[in-house]
Amino acid sequence: MDTSYPREDHPPPKRGAPPAAPLPRDHLVWAIFNTLYMNFCCLGFVALAFAVKARDRKVSGDVEAARHFSSKARCYNALATAGSVVLPVLIVALAVTGVIHLSKLAHESVGFFTYQLSGSDED
Repeated sequence: MDTSYPREDHPPPKRGAPPAAPLPRDHLVWAIFNTLYMNFCCLGFVALAFAVKARDRKVSGDVEAARHFSSKARCYNALATAGSVVLPVLIVALAVTGVIHLSKLAHESVGFFTYQLSGSDED
């Protein structure tokens, strides 16, 4: 080992703590939207309650509980959105098919309900 000249030993650069997992989303805006505009079977209110709980837990530092409530808020938000989109589409589809069926039925039964007033009536 050569010690004839002074060396400047640089300590290895300090690495910070490993990056923590990102904080969970609370889905509060989505829950407010579902509560105000698309409140199918009151699922928007339930989603809003879980979103507020998730935000409270996140602020208090309880990340696991915040993840749990965030997951529930996301689930109820998805159910509320799906129910509010699928139900009107289903009702419109049923109404359209019902109108089409009734128009075909009315068209086929026109001959049954009309009298032919001609001179060939046989009494």
